[in-house]
Amino acid sequence: MSFEAFTPFRVTTATSGVDIFGVKGGSGPPLLLLHGHPQTHMIWHRCVAALARHFTVIATDLRGYGASGKPASDERHTPYSKRAMAADQVEVMRHFGFERFLVCAHDRGARVAHRMALDHTGAVERLMLLDIAPTLAMYEATDRTFATLYFHWFFLIQPEPLPETLIGANPDVYVERVMGGRHAGLAPFAPHALDAYRSALRQPGAVHAMCEDYRASATIDLEHDRADIERGNKVACPLRVLWGEKGVVERCFRPLDEWRKVARDVSGRALPCGHYVPEEAPELLVDEMLSFFEALDR
Repeated sequence: MSFEAFTPFRVTTATSGVDIFGVKGGSGPPLLLLHGHPQTHMIWHRCVAALARHFTVIATDLRGYGASGKPASDERHTPYSKRAMAADQVEVMRHFGFERFLVCAHDRGARVAHRMALDHTGAVERLMLLDIAPTLAMYEATDRTFATLYFHWFFLIQPEPLPETLIGANPDVYVERVMGGRHAGLAPFAPHALDAYRSALRQPGAVHAMCEDYRASATIDLEHDRADIERGNKVACPLRVLWGEKGVVERCFRPLDEWRKVARDVSGRALPCGHYVPEEAPELLVDEMLSFFEALDR
């Protein structure tokens, strides 16, 4: 099963007017799933059948990705700040009547979820982040190894229109190079999912929106993160961090140490996979999610 039993939806946010696309299915406590780069909600296709037996699952496309809106940006990249993207997701959950909910997020979505837990402390009950360290920590610890393995972090933030022009000439090559450049190549990705990622990046405005996401992460998002550190503002909800033992996070950082600097209640471990945890180790991930999320005393 992928998303056959899920209902597609589109919510226009009241604060920004951005359309957020997603799918909803299952029953039980609300669980929001957020994808990474350069994917869409499709990255969860191997997990959702099992999760829908325990949770009301809502999987969205982030602002700028997939079928969600791609608003115009500004000189500070404010529309693609993680603060703006997090507000989108909170509005989606409130649209369905959920004031508090669980979150599991991968890669870029995990950066949005981190900001959500800081800005909307009453909304996120428990938070699971997949294969990232905090954005500020990763930039500040950049060395040759990280810059080489995560070259796209530094390529996508170049001024417009350089990355847009080069990627736009052949978006499929970008998807296949970035996703296939990890330890397992393209093998972890189902053909229909890989086709969805290629198709999404071919959409008008998609490449620019993706670049703006990364430009925001290297500018305004770091301002927000530093402000939180100065104020002593930390993630208050229980945080579970999982990462792939064959990935860059394992190689370049001490993720639990970094997260304990910015969150109060942190646990986690490495899984026997690479970066794309939901597609490389879906059964292990679902087990972790059930253990962590169902441990909540309701």
